[in-house]
Amino acid sequence: MAKVIDADVICVETEGRFEAAHLEAELAELSPEDRARVFAIIATGGTTNAGIIDDLEGLSLIARREGLWFHVDAAYGGGALAAPSVRAQFAGIENADSVTIDPHKWFFSPYDCGAVIYRDPAIARRVHAQDAAYLEIATGEESGFNPADYQIQLTRRLRGLPLWFSLAMHGTDRYTEAIERGIELAQIAARMIMAAPHVELVREPSLSCVLFRRKGWTPADYGDWTHRNHKSGYALVTPTKSRANGEFETVARFCFINPDTTEEDIKGILATME
Repeated sequence: MAKVIDADVICVETEGRFEAAHLEAELAELSPEDRARVFAIIATGGTTNAGIIDDLEGLSLIARREGLWFHVDAAYGGGALAAPSVRAQFAGIENADSVTIDPHKWFFSPYDCGAVIYRDPAIARRVHAQDAAYLEIATGEESGFNPADYQIQLTRRLRGLPLWFSLAMHGTDRYTEAIERGIELAQIAARMIMAAPHVELVREPSLSCVLFRRKGWTPADYGDWTHRNHKSGYALVTPTKSRANGEFETVARFCFINPDTTEEDIKGILATME
């Protein structure tokens, strides 16, 4: 999206959680001219790669102090707001000006269902609403809510309807149960990894993500393992990258979404790495 709006990105590199201190240090390094051009702070509420939740409270306070837009990317992790066991970790997300949540991830919706939540939707409408003679019938208060007025897309299908049907059918409690199960499976997998001699954790699991390594493997070994399990039809578990001490390492990754995943499934996948 930064490319779409022709904006420069200042990447604050961390090896874990994005803390307020990291942002303060980055802002202090900017020239007065560049600092005056900063207009938004983007934090993550549960990275898709490792489930890391940034210091949302501290970052939001800096955004408020500096008069900057505060956006939280919770595309994957936002679903965990439905889980009481981890909800407190998202403290500060209520201060966001906008939040991205992808129902196609942890809310079990069709693949292209995504959502942006605005603190003040009127601001988004002023930015994104498009004018054309053939659109006049779809504008104005009498036309009701039009999603095309709040994002850059104009023509679209009704992606949110399957989510609405699912919520109406199952209720929010069932979502909470399913998401809590994903978090529980990550903890179970972590214990299995710590008990196995051939694998080890890369970092403590966060939300439903677990990063781990097979001792002695090269990146090619992870690739061969992934393709072998996939071709056999047994499992598709793909490798990823993890950064430590300024270096990137190829590692394995579990991300538990399906509540029907069993402990035997996890045990079996780890056994394929022996």
